[in-house]
Amino acid sequence: MTIRHTKALRRAAEQAAAPFPALLAEAERIAASVALGTHGRRTPGHGETFWEYRRHRTEDGAQAVDWRRSARGQHLFVRETEWEAANAVYLWRDGSPGMALGSKNLPLKKDRAAVCLMALASLLSRGGERIAALGETGRARAGRTGLDITARALAEGPGAAKSVEQADIVRHARIVLASDFLDPPETWGARLARLNASGASGILLRIVDPAEEDFPFAGRTRFAEPSGHSAPLVLGRAEDARENYRRVWAEHGGAITAMARKAGWTLLTHRTDRPAGTAVLALHQALAPRAMERA
Repeated sequence: MTIRHTKALRRAAEQAAAPFPALLAEAERIAASVALGTHGRRTPGHGETFWEYRRHRTEDGAQAVDWRRSARGQHLFVRETEWEAANAVYLWRDGSPGMALGSKNLPLKKDRAAVCLMALASLLSRGGERIAALGETGRARAGRTGLDITARALAEGPGAAKSVEQADIVRHARIVLASDFLDPPETWGARLARLNASGASGILLRIVDPAEEDFPFAGRTRFAEPSGHSAPLVLGRAEDARENYRRVWAEHGGAITAMARKAGWTLLTHRTDRPAGTAVLALHQALAPRAMERA
């Protein structure tokens, strides 16, 4: 490998990693401001009361194996404590092409989602809770290590739908999903049903760009699908489609709201032209017994 090639790789790596420190710094600033108005969620002791056995995962390590229970069969088992089951929070930021949308002078939806979840992760970590990026970082971890691993995944991870559909989580965990939820409500209903089957509960943070909700376009306008799978749509007078568009948008939002209510999940909606701190505060409060309807 030549020196020139090495330098090129280094530059590419630095460029790829550049968004992470910036997003983390913004998230930490927001978490600090939110923390001034909230109290830590940590409770005395870590609840070492035995909860249940679960199958051993690679990331648990050999020291976590309960050898006495494992000796009864062909699989390795881990003793899961009550605190481990109740204090695990899994976070997921949608990485689909549509989340790369951002109006002028506003953040991309995926970046705002990442910042909100990273700030929430910081608050939870300070409160002694264990966190993980759903389907991307393995078991939930506490402390700075858990925060660093989770934050990097939220900023740079793929955010694939399969992470929601196939994730291996502890029972009765809490989950926060940040997305624009533009997939059909039936699709999301099936995903939440699977998570509910494990005893999980959670929050949906719906990220909306103002242009999606307001449809401010006028005159000849070209609309392109983010994935590039379909041909662009060109409207000669975009304003003529505004009324119908807003009706369809409202219907979809209503269907997502009904789906979340049926599944027993809290739905929060956040526009990227509003301060991220409002969404973080709402998320933090919604993880408590009470919930808010709109961030």
